[in-house]
Amino acid sequence: MFYVYALYSPDYEKIYIGYTSHLEQRLLSHNELGTKGWTVNYRPWELVYGEQHETKGEAMRREKQLKSARGRDFIWEKIRDER
Repeated sequence: MFYVYALYSPDYEKIYIGYTSHLEQRLLSHNELGTKGWTVNYRPWELVYGEQHETKGEAMRREKQLKSARGRDFIWEKIRDER
């Protein structure tokens, strides 16, 4: 199983979209364990959206969709609805 997810950094008003096969481990990496990369600079992160996919290819296609302008608008709308 693969997961497409969106993170939100309320302190910096940033979003991050990615995919993984180990969601819990990946979230821990974004928030605590990681020492390099873009997300390290904008901690803490909250999981605001997630989807499960059967294959890596499906997850990669959906991640690409969510990273488009329309996809990012969709994620920001989800964030606004939760606040």
